[in-house]
Amino acid sequence: MTRLEITQAIETLGVIAVIRMPDPARLRAVIDAIAAGGVRAIEVTMTVPRAIEMIREIAPALPSDVWLGAGTVLDGDTAKRVIDAGARFVVSPVFRRDVINACHAREVPAMPGCLTPTEILDAWDAGADIVKVFPATTFGPGYFKDVRAPLPHVKLMPTGGVTLDNAGEWIRAGAVAVGVGSALLDGGAIAAGNYAILEANARRIVASVAAARKNS
Repeated sequence: MTRLEITQAIETLGVIAVIRMPDPARLRAVIDAIAAGGVRAIEVTMTVPRAIEMIREIAPALPSDVWLGAGTVLDGDTAKRVIDAGARFVVSPVFRRDVINACHAREVPAMPGCLTPTEILDAWDAGADIVKVFPATTFGPGYFKDVRAPLPHVKLMPTGGVTLDNAGEWIRAGAVAVGVGSALLDGGAIAAGNYAILEANARRIVASVAAARKNS
């Protein structure tokens, strides 16, 4: 698929799960649970032990409608490695042109992290497919409305501050998708092997995004 097609598919899904976990042995079970709940764009961060190895192992075995990406990618070399391992999209907490260039050379969407309007527009002009607004915790959905007023053409996605209850608010404020981590991926449930909670959380946030889109 082309970079544009992948980006559009992620926008349609509307939710990217951000996985940070200390035990990679549980990674596949977590992915299966949230995918069963409808969250099928899944970001494995580089903070997960053996993250690139895990992407290489898991990506080919996933159903075609589950999109595995890589997060916390800080440089172009790491971007190349995760894509070669099978990542379908690349997310970063910061804006680095070499990451965007490495992704585009391999026809993979790049989602750099930015906060200020200047950073956001610079990243968009550099070719970002979606700009990840991070950390969005402090500012809330109202910030998206303020930024999008002068920059309506820029595709924005919040990470940080997104919960199961407020995901729809971000969509109504103009986000093309939301990135969600701990609110979706209950650490206690993972430690206990209670993956049904993760599936239920996934269904809840997917329903929130769908309702917001229907009513906006």
